[in-house]
Amino acid sequence: MNQQPALGGALVDLVRSMHGDGFVPLHRPVFEGNERQYLVECIDSNFVSSVGARVTEFEQQVAAFTGSKFAIATVNGTAALHVALQLAGVGQGDEVISQALTFIATCNALHYAGATPVFVDVDRDTLGMSPESLRRWLECNAERRDGQAWNRGTGRRIAACVPMHTFGIPLRIAEIVAVCDEFGIPVVEDAAESLGSWVGERHTGTFGRLATLSFNGNKVITTGGGGMIVTDDADLARRAKHLTTTAKVPHPYEFVHDEIGYNYRLPNLNAALGCAQMEALPAMLAIKREVAARYRDFFAGTGIRFIEPLPGTTANYWLNAIVLESEDDRDALLQYTNDREVMTRPIWRLMSRLPMFRDCQHDGLEHSLWLEARVVNLPSSVPASEFARLRA
Repeated sequence: MNQQPALGGALVDLVRSMHGDGFVPLHRPVFEGNERQYLVECIDSNFVSSVGARVTEFEQQVAAFTGSKFAIATVNGTAALHVALQLAGVGQGDEVISQALTFIATCNALHYAGATPVFVDVDRDTLGMSPESLRRWLECNAERRDGQAWNRGTGRRIAACVPMHTFGIPLRIAEIVAVCDEFGIPVVEDAAESLGSWVGERHTGTFGRLATLSFNGNKVITTGGGGMIVTDDADLARRAKHLTTTAKVPHPYEFVHDEIGYNYRLPNLNAALGCAQMEALPAMLAIKREVAARYRDFFAGTGIRFIEPLPGTTANYWLNAIVLESEDDRDALLQYTNDREVMTRPIWRLMSRLPMFRDCQHDGLEHSLWLEARVVNLPSSVPASEFARLRA
């Protein structure tokens, strides 16, 4: 980018042709459907907290869309992952395999569950956990006893594996699950960013024992704040709902709680917003594919790689991303675009470089380090010019 100022200018022009003048955020919510109507109805009903019909409706919509048998709504994606880990059997002193190239919420949830992360490398093409890196680390460091995996070096149980579908790009999840099955390790998919992403005809988040979604304000659809646990296991679903509603035992008037629970249930107000957003989701995904196509065409022949999903998979293009040739090129692009009020962003700093997780075991993270220095996210919102399609 230092040698290509014209390319930076052309990129800014492309973004402005989609999003107009003024500050262009990375990803903003879109409310062009029934959001106001459903919120007013919710307020008029007086059911604005966690008891309300919209919560159940939102859960049913998400379950139907993803093909999961059960969906349990939570206040945010981190809370969903915290409970999902507990349901998978993760406890104090356990280890959980994840990736260092992820958002901090993944590792925060591991800490809440009392576990220590172990970081394995990602694939450069998907930005998600590499099955080969996972297998290599397990074969070198793990042994299976009594149907469970143990870390030979630390003596700790490896209680789960949490791969993350980065930016909504499906990782090689079937291969990850196959490796973990060999070692007796349950998979909890962090599908926070991948609502609307598919592997063949199967939605992300339906491969592991459990998965979690996020509906934060910057996601493909939003409930303001919100998350979801999805699973095909009826017992786990019942436990999830119980734990997220303060572990309260149903009773006409008594307050009976039979274990430590969490006040993690999604409020009805947020769910009302989510129901309207789910109605617009197919149209939003179609428009986001068109935005991605414009970026793809722009970068063709420039030497800059626009990140695409693997053949046979479908991404939701939550955040479009490119890979620059060097860290200097990355920094030049970030400076140029942000100086012109077009928000671009580097990928997250690796979890293994943060002070809280600096001492965690990892496999060298060659690809993760390479990507950390080169990946840039581009503005990926639904353009205002397309709002009429969402209202139709």
